[in-house]
Amino acid sequence: MNFEIPAEYAELQRGVTDFIDRELRPLEERELDPEKDEVPIDLRDRVRRRSAELGFYAADFPQDLGGSDLPQLGMVLLREAAARSGCRLAAFATYGPEGPTGVLLSATDEQKKRYLVPLVSAEKSMCFALTEPDAGSDAQNIKTTATKDGGDWILNGTKHFITNGKHADFALVFAANDRGKKAQGGITAFIVERDTPGFNVGRGQVGMLEGEGQFELVFEGCRVSEEQVLGGPEAVGMGFYAAMQFLAMGRLSIGAMCNGIADYCLSLGLQYAKDREAFGRPIGKNQYIQGHLVDSLIEIKASKLMTYECAAKYDGGDSVIQESSIVKVYATEMVNRVVDRMIQVHGGMGWMRELPLERIYRLVRILTLVEGTSEIQRYIIAKTMGL
Repeated sequence: MNFEIPAEYAELQRGVTDFIDRELRPLEERELDPEKDEVPIDLRDRVRRRSAELGFYAADFPQDLGGSDLPQLGMVLLREAAARSGCRLAAFATYGPEGPTGVLLSATDEQKKRYLVPLVSAEKSMCFALTEPDAGSDAQNIKTTATKDGGDWILNGTKHFITNGKHADFALVFAANDRGKKAQGGITAFIVERDTPGFNVGRGQVGMLEGEGQFELVFEGCRVSEEQVLGGPEAVGMGFYAAMQFLAMGRLSIGAMCNGIADYCLSLGLQYAKDREAFGRPIGKNQYIQGHLVDSLIEIKASKLMTYECAAKYDGGDSVIQESSIVKVYATEMVNRVVDRMIQVHGGMGWMRELPLERIYRLVRILTLVEGTSEIQRYIIAKTMGL
């Protein structure tokens, strides 16, 4: 088994790192307030579009849609390198919830042309509207309804915790067309454009990171044509399978991001341990401090190998249900431990907003919740074990 990173992927990592150092760091210094968490939407869009121009943003999508056909192993390494930079704007150099989703590959040709192609080029953004106040982990029990009315569908219900909900050009909305069937043909995905009558953005929901956060989306008699069903009219009832496909690949992406963030935080802790002196010598000479650093390195290496294996299996056409859940639960819990340790290494300074660790600490806490909580991941893994 070859554990070497392929030369073309290593070159890709160097390319995105150079882009970040050459263009994004100066931009961040000029236009971001270091005392605030929020990144203005226009600045996000500028980064996304520039990254798309350079071929980084959605490189794993097909060439005929504007991507580069980059395998998932390459995309994982690209995301990892971006996160390792420690640059806040680098988060928008590879797509997140606002960018293209593999679910849209099941769209009709017309839907791909109208929605997916401009997502790949970062000319448009979207949001993924699945979660509801009474249906988070239990996604098949969503209350939002889709009722047939002639050749149209009428949507009614409320979504919440929707990232990019306020700014998205369209939402991918999951609604129950038959509550009795639930996941077995009872949930449909709809592409709903922002200015559709009956589709409104509700209140903002601010979390541990300040700024606009997530949003409620409210559908009241929202009429959409059957052509807005993801995949066309024949795909009615297939929405739950589409949602699960999105979540599985999202877990792999989050794992890659966690690995990069953990690398960055470890580098900060290691440098501080070498530079900071107490009692006449660098604190890195103390075994307690060494333990924090060594344990972090061990866990990061383990997480990377899990992530690379999952990506390679996916590229080989294998099912990665178990592997993606393992990556998600381990990588997200790992990065929380690593950031916590590095704050401890820095002592009181680690808690100060003068350093990035405090903000990262708040950032990574959500990662054990999104795309399926750690508890749900363990449930999925147990099922794959025959339990």
